[in-house]
Amino acid sequence: MKPGVKLLIIGFLVILLAMIRMFEYRFFYDPFMYFFENAFKPNESLEFPPEMFFNVFLRFLLNTIISLTILFVAFRSWGIIKFSGIIFFTFFVVLFPLFVYLMQNVTPDDYLAAFYVRRFLAHPVLILILLPAFFYYRLQKATAEKSSSDKV
Repeated sequence: MKPGVKLLIIGFLVILLAMIRMFEYRFFYDPFMYFFENAFKPNESLEFPPEMFFNVFLRFLLNTIISLTILFVAFRSWGIIKFSGIIFFTFFVVLFPLFVYLMQNVTPDDYLAAFYVRRFLAHPVLILILLPAFFYYRLQKATAEKSSSDKV
């Protein structure tokens, strides 16, 4: 695939990620967003509906699918996709139960912890780490192959 076409597709996928963020209030009801947006008071309690967990899961799923597609378009490697899928799955398996636990047992002292765990689940943080990491890996691999072929 030509580099220009790759960049256009990746740009479109990044716009999709941005649109998920832009329309989060319309499609992914989460009272936690409103709570923190309105500068919560220390003794204020928080009521949340159970579907909030589904909305966080749905955002994570959409962000994951788009992020894995970005990685596939960028590198065209099923090995990278499989490895990244394992990382996303592990990230979810660790953080989602922690988020549910924190929300079930949230106290005013724990609001920030629950908010940040939710933020890691609801936003495409891993693509910001994985894309440059795999790019660097590919660059190092190409450099090592070039230097080994120069020696022969």
